[in-house]
Amino acid sequence: MKYGISFLPDCRCSQRSATEYLDDALALSCLAEELGFDYVKMVEHYLHEYGGYSPDPLTFLAAVAARTQSIRLMTGGIQASFHHPVQIAAQAAQVDVLSHGRLDVGFARAFLPYEFDTFGVSMEGSRQRYKETVEAVLRLWTEKGVSESSEFFQYSGVNSLPSVVQTPHPPTWVAGLMSPETFSWAGDRGLNLLMASPPRAAELPKARENVELYTSCFQEAAREIGGSPRVAMSIPLMIGETDADAVDRALPRLRAHWQVFGEAAESLLHTHSSDYAKYPQIVKSIKEMTDDDLIETAIVGSPETVTERIVEFQRALSVDTFLWHIDYGGQAFNDMAGNLRRFREQVLPRLPE
Repeated sequence: MKYGISFLPDCRCSQRSATEYLDDALALSCLAEELGFDYVKMVEHYLHEYGGYSPDPLTFLAAVAARTQSIRLMTGGIQASFHHPVQIAAQAAQVDVLSHGRLDVGFARAFLPYEFDTFGVSMEGSRQRYKETVEAVLRLWTEKGVSESSEFFQYSGVNSLPSVVQTPHPPTWVAGLMSPETFSWAGDRGLNLLMASPPRAAELPKARENVELYTSCFQEAAREIGGSPRVAMSIPLMIGETDADAVDRALPRLRAHWQVFGEAAESLLHTHSSDYAKYPQIVKSIKEMTDDDLIETAIVGSPETVTERIVEFQRALSVDTFLWHIDYGGQAFNDMAGNLRRFREQVLPRLPE
């Protein structure tokens, strides 16, 4: 099992400046390395308090690389629909070089209509654009004289520089939410799976089905390309002295997080795209969540309860890497740091290796 920290800025601009937030995130990344965590992950979003303090995860991770020695750096993920593959391949490779081979690259399809509108990219057909971009980046990392001719980009005889440090390329993750097509494609390509949202109890059977689909497809592909499937999950964490104490700490922060998400995702309720047909219903269900539902979106409790829930997710979904969403609800530095220390000192010793 591996563990890391996952950032998704959601603090109000009136609550905390970008400088304050990013200073805290860098300090927490250094603390995570000090405490023996394996990863630090950062998202990519634009224009809104939901994620907007991190429009470029690679820039943030380069700053982390300059301050650390061993912790791995993960994008969670690059929104491939908004970038040219040559740009992604070269910029990610530069961070891989700067960190001496510590970069993991996660890709996400993007889902917020206002981001698509601003970049002039259609949501319709975004799945194909996303897949072709990721495939092109993998080729640029591993081949010379690469040529592409698609509806979305064209180039000929390209050699991407700098070359990546890791062989054959940085570990690559695909963010999966609910679409079986995403899970099967990640498995077919032999890529790692990043569960982008923790399933509530009612959603667990479908999530398990998707992970099993991913694993099955990966194992079939592994006959030719080798490797083993990996499943990571980003999930909010709150550890208290008791379950009640943890719930008291977590609830106001979870409410704040999902409020900001709901504001950002509101336009999905008025969007009609076959590539995002189920997303409006997801937004509606999130807006209707009770406090009990909110707690189900996180791992919350005493050290004993948190240990039990980690083991449950590991068994149900074959999770081998937990990435603790540590900054939800615009938390103060000391609260986030204390949560990390409680995990390291009171939970990790109870977990199976």
